[in-house]
Amino acid sequence: MAQSVWGYDSDNGPERWHENYPLAKGDKQSPVEINSKDVQHDSSLASWHASYDPGAAKTILNNGRTCRVVFDDTFDRSVLRGGPLSGAYRLRQLHLHWGSCDQHGSEHVIDGVKYAAELHMVHWNPKHGNFAGALKQPDGVAVVGIFLKVGKTPKPEMKRILEEIENIKTKGKEAPFLHFDPSILFPKSRDYWTYHGSFTTPPCEECITWILLREPIEVSSDQMAKLRSLSKNAENEPVSPLVDNWRPPQPLKGRIVRASFK
Repeated sequence: MAQSVWGYDSDNGPERWHENYPLAKGDKQSPVEINSKDVQHDSSLASWHASYDPGAAKTILNNGRTCRVVFDDTFDRSVLRGGPLSGAYRLRQLHLHWGSCDQHGSEHVIDGVKYAAELHMVHWNPKHGNFAGALKQPDGVAVVGIFLKVGKTPKPEMKRILEEIENIKTKGKEAPFLHFDPSILFPKSRDYWTYHGSFTTPPCEECITWILLREPIEVSSDQMAKLRSLSKNAENEPVSPLVDNWRPPQPLKGRIVRASFK
């Protein structure tokens, strides 16, 4: 398996990542399955706050593995603070993981339930100098995870991202994505689970404080179909749908998941 071509197929998928990325077999890997009966309510967990500047949004791209929106993180213009975090973390990008059908697609699993998709908002801790430096520190990165479930009423929140998908149909395509306030993607409830884990893609660095929101947001079947219409191949290659870009749950290995709610 060549270093550059990890993916989600049987020959280069999650079961084989550890061959080139030994960390993928580490003790603090993500995602995990959350079982309510094992979760510890922690009354000391504060509420979290995001102050995002809509002007920080820059581009949207299809890198063949996900759809990603990139933000300007050269200074503290869009930050996440509070919750389990100390200090402000800068928003760098958001991306999605989704399935080939509505019954799976999320990376985290809640009491056996898989959602149709999972949105990750990736923030890093500027006290470590730059993003690469943050990846090497246990408190380097904070990711807010939001579940997407398919319902009757499409949420306007996802509309903007999905409208842009026409312009990034194939791998390597990028389009301007300006003036977007990602905080519209948050559900009403601020309840969350938190634990220490890793990126869910190679090299799977164990530098992430996860903030997983309990309440999912709703998307329509049409909206999910749009995501599944992306191709993981380049323009001049046969269309191969970009679906099932999720990593299955990893062992907790003694980690405790804490909840901000009872």
